[in-house]
Amino acid sequence: MKDLMKHLDILISRYPVLEESRQDIEKAYLVLEECYREKKKVLIAGNGGSAADAEHIVGELMKGFKLPRKPDMGFASKLIEKDEELGRVLAENLQGALPAIALDGHPALSTAYMNDCEPLLCFAQQINGYGTEGDVFLGISTSGNSKNILYAAVTAHAKGMKVIGLTGAKDSKLETLSDVCIKAPQTETYMIQELHLPIYHCLCLMLEDRFF
Repeated sequence: MKDLMKHLDILISRYPVLEESRQDIEKAYLVLEECYREKKKVLIAGNGGSAADAEHIVGELMKGFKLPRKPDMGFASKLIEKDEELGRVLAENLQGALPAIALDGHPALSTAYMNDCEPLLCFAQQINGYGTEGDVFLGISTSGNSKNILYAAVTAHAKGMKVIGLTGAKDSKLETLSDVCIKAPQTETYMIQELHLPIYHCLCLMLEDRFF
């Protein structure tokens, strides 16, 4: 654990304003570590720039971030046994993944649900469909009061999931619904988003070091 904390130390040395968020970042990491240790997954959602952040996080978790994440020898052997030519390419190029899904990335499903049902429940519906006990919902909202994120958080808890909030400095409903809430210490939307990125990069680095 001490070795993993070097990433948090580096983060705060680069962004001293995040010192007040240190404990919550560490707590969020521990929630995510438990999730992946138990072979569960992370579901992520946000709106606008936070939707882009959700996709960004998935990209860092589902493939190599800084480490190569080569397949283990047992899996590589199975690939080659299945088809030697194709399997060797797979064994040389596939990377270990930490399962994560960005809920904004399903436009056909989302627009169908929003057209046929209740638009603000589009993320909650996906939590209902994908979520299982032990999974984690990471809800990103600079205000902490985005209704579609709040509905998703309530659904996640009802499914037996943990909820991590990523918000700005102001008190919010998402904070009250979260098991852990990381509050970037800014109040302007773009300034909050500027701090969200290094926060989630830090979490992804810590997870990669832990599992790969």
